Amino acid sequence: MRNRYPLLSMIGIPCTTILLAAVVSLIGLPANAASVQEHVHRMSHDVMPFDMSKTVHIFRMTESGGVERVVARDPHETDQVALIRQHLGHEAERFRRGDYSDPAQLHGTDMPGLDVLQANAARIRVTYSQVPAGAQITFDTDDLRLLTAIHRWFGAQLSEHGTDARAE
Repeated sequence: MRNRYPLLSMIGIPCTTILLAAVVSLIGLPANAASVQEHVHRMSHDVMPFDMSKTVHIFRMTESGGVERVVARDPHETDQVALIRQHLGHEAERFRRGDYSDPAQLHGTDMPGLDVLQANAARIRVTYSQVPAGAQITFDTDDLRLLTAIHRWFGAQLSEHGTDARAE
């Protein structure tokens, strides 16, 4: 029988390995993963003034924390850009005070890392800046426990925002 995926065989990965990995990864997904993403997308208007379908959340984990950027999919939609900037500026101020109630409302109070971030806000540097077509919030810390909490929180958001988010 002819191998339909010669490139995989050339790099030493049998097709059965790829198929097995795909099946295992699907089995490992929570049964409600899609429904969580649908819930976050549907309920996002209660927390964010911009249209989730017209924006993308970009999460970049760094050695000292991370950067959450939100940009309009179409940079010419100036109303979305203005709403993103307004919201992220407001959120950055709240995060500095340890107020993570908006993410908790959208994702749940048991969101990974959230309780640690709220309790240790004074040890996290939170800065806001505008970027083309949107804005970003940067989180920095010297504390390994807080760094882990930021990364866990970013990972949960990436998972729950689904196609409205991506890692960088």
